[in-house]
Amino acid sequence: MSDIGQYLQTVALKDVKYYGFHGFYPEEQLTGIYFLIDVTVSFKPNNDTENINNTVNYERLNSIIIEEMVIPKKMLETVVDAILKRVLKTYDFLTTAEVQIRKLNPPMPGEVGQSLVKLTYNKQ
Repeated sequence: MSDIGQYLQTVALKDVKYYGFHGFYPEEQLTGIYFLIDVTVSFKPNNDTENINNTVNYERLNSIIIEEMVIPKKMLETVVDAILKRVLKTYDFLTTAEVQIRKLNPPMPGEVGQSLVKLTYNKQ
């Protein structure tokens, strides 16, 4: 990469499946449900691309997801906010970051495949 300032690198985890106990209604927090979580981040790459300290380690992203998903919350908005804040604290060089959570087959009338909450950060 000769002119590093023109590049933007993306690292992502998609469809991280986790059985969690998030939900507004008490029965959701008792029975649990499957969630799919996506985390996508972008940053200006460093010339030393072989050094894991110069990039985003997606194993660490996965750990952040799991650590936050284990804590039951009433609102998915709270969960995506907690994950995003942890990602930004861990990697202060990010240009953009996005966290998305989909609740699979949410318990409501009709056949709903998934509900979704997404939060995006853009460095100004």
